[in-house]
Amino acid sequence: MTEEFGTLVRRLTPTLTPSAARVASYLDRNRAAVLASSAAQIAAQLGTSDATVIRAVQALGFDGLADLKQALAAGLDDRGTPAADMRRTLASVGENAGQAIDAVLAAHEEGMEALRTEEGKAAILAAITTLHPATRIGVFGIGPSAHLARYLAFQLTRSGRGSFLLDATGWSLADQLLGLQAGDAVLLLAYGQPYREVQAVMAEARRLGLPVVLVTDRHTSALARQATVVLLARRGRANEVALHATTLIALEAVTLGLAAADRDHALQQLADLNRLRKLIGE
Repeated sequence: MTEEFGTLVRRLTPTLTPSAARVASYLDRNRAAVLASSAAQIAAQLGTSDATVIRAVQALGFDGLADLKQALAAGLDDRGTPAADMRRTLASVGENAGQAIDAVLAAHEEGMEALRTEEGKAAILAAITTLHPATRIGVFGIGPSAHLARYLAFQLTRSGRGSFLLDATGWSLADQLLGLQAGDAVLLLAYGQPYREVQAVMAEARRLGLPVVLVTDRHTSALARQATVVLLARRGRANEVALHATTLIALEAVTLGLAAADRDHALQQLADLNRLRKLIGE
């Protein structure tokens, strides 16, 4: 397969039937799972028939599921690195800055469409319901997600929620994990293959019996199966450069939902903020 699979799917999607386009999108977003699945298992995930899955695979230009798996396996070795993702993205948009702008806006539009579905909104509500009773909310994020984690912890504090950061790496994270206690909840930002730090936070939260809200782009991962709630927020398109606006929007929806769940406390916290600003002066 000389053409990258994601590019192939996007090029052919306008020519596919709605059911085939849905299958193609699933195949693109769940490549590793597809490699370990039969047509019947893929169909079960989508609520369709295995015949529909095979027709979609053939409409993409493959002889069958085995042929598709061979092509996907060949491409997996070059996935997952920022350089490879950027190379695929730039190959898709060419040297046209206007096409790059359109690609970013289109990717975010797709992410927002997923959040607007009944399933997407239900996941946001479930995250709010899970976090609301917590005395404190620990927010984990490392790498690029660390910036989102810091912003979320900042906004949670402003809205009257006790929050703390879990943003260290290596052994330094162990010191942060010492602070976890009964009554806490954890919001975990984790994309791609889980780092050892992600696994450590999940393991410690489970040992303490703390609820965990996992914000990710894969609901079938082993990490997702351990979470109390999984909130899917795409980071752009599969195997292309990571884009974070959809994740940020999901987090802001959670923050505002938590403020609405304890309106008086949130307003009092902001009143205290104004009082403290006056102490500092203009």
